[in-house]
Amino acid sequence: MRGETVARRYAEALFELAERKGELEAFGEGFAEVAQLVDELPDFRLFLETPRVELSEKRKVLREAFGGRVPGPVLNLVLLVLDKRRQRLLREMNREYQLLLDAHLGRAHVEVSVARPLDDETLAAVRARLSEILDRDVVPYLRVKPELVGGIVFRSGDVIFDGSVRRRLQRMKRQLLAADVSTD
Repeated sequence: MRGETVARRYAEALFELAERKGELEAFGEGFAEVAQLVDELPDFRLFLETPRVELSEKRKVLREAFGGRVPGPVLNLVLLVLDKRRQRLLREMNREYQLLLDAHLGRAHVEVSVARPLDDETLAAVRARLSEILDRDVVPYLRVKPELVGGIVFRSGDVIFDGSVRRRLQRMKRQLLAADVSTD
């Protein structure tokens, strides 16, 4: 089985359990914490992935590090992943879980590109408008790209809206170059 498929199955199993227990977000936060450490600490990732370290030692360290910090079923899943030697998929499993959670809660992650940083009030207005347009609760990821000159570009999945000044200037240039100018 491909890694993505395996990761999705583990995430679905954890999601179903979290849903039964009514702890979808708590499980998501706990799983994200584990995945974040794996992502941000190369030594920790190497510790988990190296076959030179005994499985019992890895399990002991994980219990000490996450016991009481993450929900028990999340820790149990991580330990099961270790037992099955699929720890390299932890980050992908978390990503799949978060996608399931977002779909369940009606959230959409949107990349918002602007020419200059936005103040909190403007960002809140952009978020509200995007939520209205997409008919979902929007979680914006702001990127500042001075080359846009002005305006806004947003991307949600396969949908891209380019309302940048740069794009408008490019369109105007094409129209001017294509215009038939007769000199009567």
